[in-house]
Amino acid sequence: MAEAEEQETGSLEESTDESEEEESEEEPKLKYERLSNGVTEILQKDAASCMTVHDKFLALGTHYGKVYLLDVQGNITQKFDVVQVFGLYSGEEFHETFDCPIKIIAVHPHFVRSSCKQFVTGGKKLLLFERSWMSRWKSSILHEGEGNIRSVKWRGHLIAWANNMGVKIFDITSKQRITNVPRDDISLRPDMYPCSLCWKDNVTLIIGWGTSVKICSVKERHANEMRDLPSRYVEIVSQFETEFYISGLAPLCDQLVVLSYVKEVSEKTEREYCARPRLDIIQPLSETCEEISSDALTVRGFQENECRDYHLEYSEGESLFYIVSPRDVVVAKERDQDDHIDWLLEKKKYEEALMAAEISQKNIKRHKILDIGLAYINHLVARGEYDIAARKCQKILGKNAALWEYEVYKFKEIGQLKAISPYLPRGDPVLKPLIYEMILHEFLESDYEGFATLIREWPGDLYNNSVIVQAVRDHLKKDSQNRTLLKTLAELYTYDKNYGNALEIYLTLRHKDVFQLIHKHNLFSSIKDKIVLLMDFDSEKAVDMLLDNEDKISIKKVVEELEDRPELQHVYLHKLFKRDHHKGQRYHEKQISLYAEFDRPNLLPFLRDSIHCPLEKALEICQQRNFVEETVYLLSRMGNSRSALKMIMEELHDVDKAIEFAKEQDDAELWEDLILYSIDKPPFITGLLNNIGTHVDPILLIHRIKEGMEIPNLRDSLVKILQDYNLQILLREGCKKILVADSLSLLKKMHRTQMKGILVDEENICESCLSPILPSDAAKPFSMVVFHCRHMFHKECLPVPSMTSPAQFCNICSAKHRGPGSAILEMKK
Repeated sequence: MAEAEEQETGSLEESTDESEEEESEEEPKLKYERLSNGVTEILQKDAASCMTVHDKFLALGTHYGKVYLLDVQGNITQKFDVVQVFGLYSGEEFHETFDCPIKIIAVHPHFVRSSCKQFVTGGKKLLLFERSWMSRWKSSILHEGEGNIRSVKWRGHLIAWANNMGVKIFDITSKQRITNVPRDDISLRPDMYPCSLCWKDNVTLIIGWGTSVKICSVKERHANEMRDLPSRYVEIVSQFETEFYISGLAPLCDQLVVLSYVKEVSEKTEREYCARPRLDIIQPLSETCEEISSDALTVRGFQENECRDYHLEYSEGESLFYIVSPRDVVVAKERDQDDHIDWLLEKKKYEEALMAAEISQKNIKRHKILDIGLAYINHLVARGEYDIAARKCQKILGKNAALWEYEVYKFKEIGQLKAISPYLPRGDPVLKPLIYEMILHEFLESDYEGFATLIREWPGDLYNNSVIVQAVRDHLKKDSQNRTLLKTLAELYTYDKNYGNALEIYLTLRHKDVFQLIHKHNLFSSIKDKIVLLMDFDSEKAVDMLLDNEDKISIKKVVEELEDRPELQHVYLHKLFKRDHHKGQRYHEKQISLYAEFDRPNLLPFLRDSIHCPLEKALEICQQRNFVEETVYLLSRMGNSRSALKMIMEELHDVDKAIEFAKEQDDAELWEDLILYSIDKPPFITGLLNNIGTHVDPILLIHRIKEGMEIPNLRDSLVKILQDYNLQILLREGCKKILVADSLSLLKKMHRTQMKGILVDEENICESCLSPILPSDAAKPFSMVVFHCRHMFHKECLPVPSMTSPAQFCNICSAKHRGPGSAILEMKK
């Protein structure tokens, strides 16, 4: 305890729960510092007894009756020996010597105004001093007879004071006392446990006495309630008890700051002793309160102090609280964001500190976001959380290349380069190539897959490509078949524009990116001697690429390269033929053998679609290989249909195919040959009877069937023939009906058309004499003939009809046959 009293600097606050050895996890609301300079000098000789605060000045009263005017740093600006009203910013003064001790004084809040020159003093009685119209001061007694007045607070038009009996409130405007709040615990000596008063606002008074707190509200009476009562009355809106004795009160927004005097019992001696005073922030409720924070203050000489020795004053609008004891004056301030960040850093809550600094970066003065971030990274590294630390580097280090390089070397020292590698900047900023090379070498020594990933993700201009290529080659000497290293080396060659080496590696690895590499970098000149390798790797993609780029690699070159691989040659030529039947016509003869060898299903379609393949050569190959269908097609195409039909009958024994072939050729001789060949083969006869009804008269076949020959399904075949015949008759009848209906419809349409009139005007001419059809003199009689074909003639220009053929015809449309011009319209006038 003695050591705490002698302590000049350091923390003034400690946790109130001494049973807990660990520091509280709850952040304090206030911070504390001692007033030094002049205050230290004063309190070494005298003891503080009271203080008041106004603007940026402090008035400190001592036990020896001295009053010192101090600034906020504690420096003495003036000293007084008597009660004196002194203008801080004017030359106005008031001096008075009293015949009895003055316990307390309060000045009108607007004393600087000429109409508010008032103050009160408290001792045995409460005196009000006012300046009269002659600039003289006069005094009047507001209250006396209830003991010493030890506390007075003036707010607006209301004066509150406390004596031995309780608390009174006086309305200065109405000159009336409006309430009396009696003291609760009369067992406490009022001189040892004085009352604490403070105004929260103009109508709210807070009273602390002993362990009791009352919050009083001054309210206006309704006019019908006044009678002989004051215009105002007081209502206690909240009342509750505290754990310790109250030495001072001050408002803090909607909360309350309470300075408490604490007595505790020693476990060893079982005697009471004075403990450190407490400064609590509480939230008042209607009948109780909620503690927000609590700090125990180590002030000088707290072991010898009593409840009356402590005072709490505050500066309105600044959240400054002054704790006054006989040997010490402590200032409590609301903690700002810098203090909040200090506490978070002290508790090693770096992420929260960083977030708080970012949110309040315009308001913080003592901290820098970067410094907090670096401390956070160091903390994570110290805890072994390397991945999180590396990830945070992106946000904290930002675009500071020097800091990035410094952190990379730190990670290298602890062997954690892999952890920071995913987060290194790759564009803005760009670090020194040595940094990236150092990380690549680290991966190359222990993690080929990770090394390959970085090569894919990092731009090739971040590091010296030749250095990394050489390093990979050195590793390939130990493991020449490592696919990961080979693939990565190919990518490095690509970055270095050494496409030839890259292509060779891709082909060796049969890598899917080989075609993309060729297209992207136009490497067609490099693959002319690698066509077989490409085809072996992926013939489909290779052929598509070669055909899409015929201008770069000719068809002739590809065919030559594939000469020793006819199966690949066939794949290429087949796809070429599919794209264009004429482009590879010079190779069609070769393709006959290739189709026959490797792709017979597509041989017949090829023979049908190609007009450039030699038919004799094709026929020879097909006959050698006994390809009947292909031979039949070639024979029919060469005009030897009878041989083709014979082959179908003799080789394939397929009557349906023979009938289909005969239908396609539509040759009567072929049908005759087919009937002759089938006449002694009952199954063939059945097939013919079922299918030839629409092409050949079935009677020709039926008459040739030998008597007694058993023909399978003959009855069904004959029924089918009759049904087909009936179907033909029905079709003909239907077609006849349609034809007649259409003819009648068209005839009616023609009749309607021919019945319409025809416009004749001066622009029409006679088709015979070519003069205007209408005479120039309309009064003269004329005669004209208009045919339905719209040709017009003067009647005298037409030949006279003969006796044998009285009808007239249009000379232009029909001279011999009746046609559209056969009918006429005659016009006379």
